[in-house]
Amino acid sequence: MVAQLRRAAASVPANIAQGFGRRTTREMLRSLQIAAGEMEEVRYFLMLSRDLRYLAVGQFQQANALCDSVGQLISALGRSLQRQPAS
Repeated sequence: MVAQLRRAAASVPANIAQGFGRRTTREMLRSLQIAAGEMEEVRYFLMLSRDLRYLAVGQFQQANALCDSVGQLISALGRSLQRQPAS
């Protein structure tokens, strides 16, 4: 489970970087959607870890709050890009 959680967490910024590298707003928006999905996968593994008692409730709450923050940043970037002309 640790390996899956790490892979999902690493995929979030990797997808954002990949979208940036594609150099179009459309590709960046698509990559942000994928990154948001990976963030939800991270959240799922955190919830599962909590439920299986591999992770203390307080640790889960801290990590979940970080997921919320990252998710909000991804959404804000997506909204900002949607307001720009397509390239």
